[in-house]
Amino acid sequence: MRPIRRIVTTNDEHGRSRILIDGPATNKITVLTEMWLTDGVTAGNTGNEDLAERSKQLEPPRHGTLFPYFEISPERDSAHLPKEELYRVAREWFAGIKGEHLQADTNRHPAMHKSETTDYIILLSGRITLVLDDEEVDLEPFDAVIQRGTNHAWANRGKEPALLMAVLVDARGEPAVENHG
Repeated sequence: MRPIRRIVTTNDEHGRSRILIDGPATNKITVLTEMWLTDGVTAGNTGNEDLAERSKQLEPPRHGTLFPYFEISPERDSAHLPKEELYRVAREWFAGIKGEHLQADTNRHPAMHKSETTDYIILLSGRITLVLDDEEVDLEPFDAVIQRGTNHAWANRGKEPALLMAVLVDARGEPAVENHG
């Protein structure tokens, strides 16, 4: 997987902005490269910890977010494998990111999964198909998906890897109270 340059800003002790991190994101979990994580009701902008290094799973922490970059290889690369092997590989991949419980219904695709998140996904390059329970949609570079807790998978039926960027937002619990003030 190609390295992704990540620039993280912070404020110094005098309130002046500066670069905290400028370099490749290094926390890789199977096909995910973690860009950032928040784990509170509000995102804090203090401290100098590289929060991406704390991410160890597909789902964001309670009231938090994840900001992963990910790459999906063409399905033709594994087309020679028997169906049972494709499902075994997908189960191992999800177990590797502590997401095996997210695979409730994999009838349409081995990588189908559903999480209690709202995901913002942008296809950066390549081609990808969003597979849902009853339909599919093909995406081209710079198409964006707002994935709202639905059972889904990503199928790369093209010839080159598909590169995607996402923000996963925890959607467990009570919705925000609307203020019509």
